[in-house]
Amino acid sequence: MELHPLPLDTLLLRAFTELERRDAIFDLPRAKWYTPPADLDLSCTFRTERAATPVGPAAGPQSQMVQNIVLSWLAGARVVELKTVQVDDRLVIPRPCIDARTLGYNVEWSQELRVDDALREYVGAWMMIRILQEAQVMDLPPGAGDVLFDMSVGYDLQGIRTRKVSDFVRSMCDATAVIDGLRPLLRGRFAKYRDLDFDPRVAAGITLSTFHGCPAGEIEGICEYLLRELGTHVVIKLNPTLLGYETVEGIVRGELGYEHVQLDPAAFEHDLKWEECQQIVERLEGVAQACGLTLGVKFTNTLVVKNHDTFFPNDPTMYLSGAALHVLSTQLAAKFRARFGDRFGISFSAGIDQKNFAEAAACDLVPITTCTDLLRAGGYGRMSGYLTRLGKLMRDKGVATRGDWILTAEGAGAELAPEVLGAELGGKLAAYLGEAGAKDARAWLEAEGAAERYPELVARAGAANLARYAQAARQDPRYGFEKNKKPPRKVGSKLWLFDCISCDKCVPVCPNDANFTLEIAPIDQASEEVVLGDDRAIEVRAAMRYTAERSHQLANFADWCNECGNCDVFCPEDGGPYVIKPRFFSGEASYREAPQHDGFYLERVLPDGWRMRGRIDGLEYTLVRVGGQPDRFEDDSLALELDPEAGTVLGARPFFRAKPGHVLPTWRYLAMRALLQAVLDAGAVTPVGALAAVE
Repeated sequence: MELHPLPLDTLLLRAFTELERRDAIFDLPRAKWYTPPADLDLSCTFRTERAATPVGPAAGPQSQMVQNIVLSWLAGARVVELKTVQVDDRLVIPRPCIDARTLGYNVEWSQELRVDDALREYVGAWMMIRILQEAQVMDLPPGAGDVLFDMSVGYDLQGIRTRKVSDFVRSMCDATAVIDGLRPLLRGRFAKYRDLDFDPRVAAGITLSTFHGCPAGEIEGICEYLLRELGTHVVIKLNPTLLGYETVEGIVRGELGYEHVQLDPAAFEHDLKWEECQQIVERLEGVAQACGLTLGVKFTNTLVVKNHDTFFPNDPTMYLSGAALHVLSTQLAAKFRARFGDRFGISFSAGIDQKNFAEAAACDLVPITTCTDLLRAGGYGRMSGYLTRLGKLMRDKGVATRGDWILTAEGAGAELAPEVLGAELGGKLAAYLGEAGAKDARAWLEAEGAAERYPELVARAGAANLARYAQAARQDPRYGFEKNKKPPRKVGSKLWLFDCISCDKCVPVCPNDANFTLEIAPIDQASEEVVLGDDRAIEVRAAMRYTAERSHQLANFADWCNECGNCDVFCPEDGGPYVIKPRFFSGEASYREAPQHDGFYLERVLPDGWRMRGRIDGLEYTLVRVGGQPDRFEDDSLALELDPEAGTVLGARPFFRAKPGHVLPTWRYLAMRALLQAVLDAGAVTPVGALAAVE
């Protein structure tokens, strides 16, 4: 099943309806949004541009569709690394593809949408964020909503130089045509946003993702092409294999205790080496400067390991993320910073969560991106906790800016001030930073006529913090096997179409917001069986009692579900919500695309009716409801008329092709009736209801 984005007008209708009715957008309640406080400035500079916070999703499952990106922004992301685009946009990704039970493994890689579709999703997300700001859906201090999009492209020079990928980059740098193509969707209640001044420069830079084993010359050639020909800032995403096999094995299998992790020696043999890395960035530094652009590095990509488990049944290798990668990546970041100082910006992605984000921010890493943690219980809502904790720690130190947090988090600013500023001025600043109460180092230096020294002091303090933190991470038990060996709890019960323990964990853990809740009228009634006799006579006989005890139910929107398997990991019951729970499709096209799956889709029947087509246990059914008339329910052999209130059979007739002995059980009608009514009652707060409302 491929992903199928929804049009921008449908997404807007759903978001604003949900906001009005549930005080949430895309199933993220306002309580989980990040509301920036007016007294703190967490802003940073990335690629010469300002972002209101240094956090965002890494290129991955949280950054490939409009709703993903909007959810990230609501939770506080202000640097969004968009999912990698490559020339081969017809990938067949293994399913499941994400295993976040313990450490974090995956077998996915680039954008699952066609390149043109990905472009529209990224630009659509850019426009929707602007609309949400204009609509003042949250109280934002000036500049607190400022967000940067960062492209990610891969994986080799030949592919990146193709017209498909290069035109994608050019269109992201100037999206005027795409924006104008989407403006007509801003109609009805959203027409007032049609002429908004959407910035056509959706992204100005690229984080380069290369194949594991990509030669040094290839990496350098790609960067030169991006800088010279496409005119973008460049960040090179580097691999943890730069540390060398012995070091990685010693840390992962030795110090951290992940003895079950099997490294792949071939990955280290063929990957970029440390000496090559140094040579590349030094040469490319001059190229970037000549082009008036910036060059940075990112630590790190995932780590290739051998597949030691059965979760991914057909893949010999998989990609490790999470806690163990965090330790490796901090070692590399510290090593690089020690070698190059602040000549190159460093962005970071590896095992970031609420408990270490503030510490990473103190290391002057920009941006700090996250993925694995957002796959866990709570989903995108976990990100707002990163920033909330950072804000609390900053207030505890009496500081209000990210730069001053870097100076005071570990006392590095006071330690280094005499060395950077000279003994007299540095000593005075050190004393000031040690005082209780509020402080502002930049303003203090400005009063002393030395404001220009502030960036250098912050950079030096960030490097010192990073060196300390990298060493401490190796000894921190929270990154070791013992703290990360326990998978999410299972209770031993099985999922069914209706009813479960209703924990709703499957909703936020889905990166695409494919799982959603519905309220049905509970069912507890005797069903019937309609039987076609040998003489084509119809017999209606009593059958099983059909029940759905709970009103609160879970469902799945198939067009947004890539069957990654993450909701199954965190569901306490067995079977997988994305497999067992009612699966809705946007229409006939996507429904027919997945004949192996049960599911349903709605069609409007003029003037005021609905048709629901569905597949249950592999068999096709149709339910038609038109106001004031009996419901019509049929399979391939029988057409029934039923009382829409009582759910009992009023009449039946066979189709010409029907065979004697055919049985049509009405419990399937009862199930579809409940789902149809629930979707219509919910209205546009669900993706299915939003589609119906727009049509």
